[in-house]
Amino acid sequence: MADTAAQDTSVGTRSTRLNAAMHAGFFLLLAASVSRFVSAHGLHGATPLILVLTGALTVVHVAGVLWWSGLGRWRPVWLAVVIATWLGLVVAAPSFAWCAVPLFFVCLQVLRPRAVVVVVVLFTVSVILAQVRVAPGFELSLVLAPVAVALIATMTFLQLDRDRLRQQELIGDLLRTRDELAESQRVAGVVQERERLAREIHDTLAQGLSSMRMLLQAALRSWTTQPDLARTHVTRAVDAAGDNLDEARRFVRDLSSPRLDGTDLTGPLRDLAEQTGTPDGPAVRFETSGDPYPLTPEVEAGLLRVAQGALANVTEHAQATRAAVTLTYLADEVVLDVRDDGAGFDPAAVRTTPGRGYGLRMIGERVSALGGTLVVESAPGEGTALAVTVPRPGAR
Repeated sequence: MADTAAQDTSVGTRSTRLNAAMHAGFFLLLAASVSRFVSAHGLHGATPLILVLTGALTVVHVAGVLWWSGLGRWRPVWLAVVIATWLGLVVAAPSFAWCAVPLFFVCLQVLRPRAVVVVVVLFTVSVILAQVRVAPGFELSLVLAPVAVALIATMTFLQLDRDRLRQQELIGDLLRTRDELAESQRVAGVVQERERLAREIHDTLAQGLSSMRMLLQAALRSWTTQPDLARTHVTRAVDAAGDNLDEARRFVRDLSSPRLDGTDLTGPLRDLAEQTGTPDGPAVRFETSGDPYPLTPEVEAGLLRVAQGALANVTEHAQATRAAVTLTYLADEVVLDVRDDGAGFDPAAVRTTPGRGYGLRMIGERVSALGGTLVVESAPGEGTALAVTVPRPGAR
């Protein structure tokens, strides 16, 4: 909108300057014509009439210029009075015919194209008759010159009008294209935000609910034979529910990870590994390698979500007995590895099905948003290894 307003202001400025030059030219030609007539004829004969008509034309024209915006639909009437007064001067003194040029441009502002052509014909005929009337003899140039000027002026006007209409169409197309682009960007932003929210829900709330379900299922299986173990499962499920509730509240508030408040990534990953390991599930080990260095909040939160999603897949689908999470700090990149000794799968055969199978796809999208790479190595019966590599912040 700002570009359009600037363009309109520029066009308005050029139009104002052109109008000012046009009106100034009219008054200069009017003054030159009356001066020439008075010099040639003195103050006798038709001179008083010429002076009266010139004064009347000046007053009417100036009034129209000063109250142009207020004339509105009365502009054609004002123009008719100006033209009629000017025609009277042309009949009395053909030298006033020169004023036809600026008057022609006034007509362009007031009349429609077809009406302008009619006015040009009227101007041309009037100038020819006035010149022929005072000429000592008929000359073909007295007819051809006004006709040539009129044709040039008319053709120029028609071409300018066509260019104006074409420019308006182009501007309209550009504005529509801009609006369509803005709408498509808005829709793309909405889709991107929905996908981001889906990843957050999948990696937090959905994974927490999955853990609670598994703990409660384990408690049901040992409720009669091993009540102490069952109570342990229930206690852990209650703790998981509390953590999930806190996560949900934080998620609603600002969609950030509460585990990263005031800590680096090592502590949250170690806590995640300890909480994921269960007596009925895989034993999860966490390791670090290299000298830790600060990561951006986006990278820390993203890697934590990746680890959450990967371990959720391990506990829910892999049927593994052991899993390991390794965070490696290299000189120019940080690497997160999640490995298990579970059933494995064929990565090339993974397909998203309704309600399931979003884990790996969302992990890939999250890693891509961080500017990193994801490598998944697995085969049926050989476990799974997932490696995420993210550039070190500030590294080139």
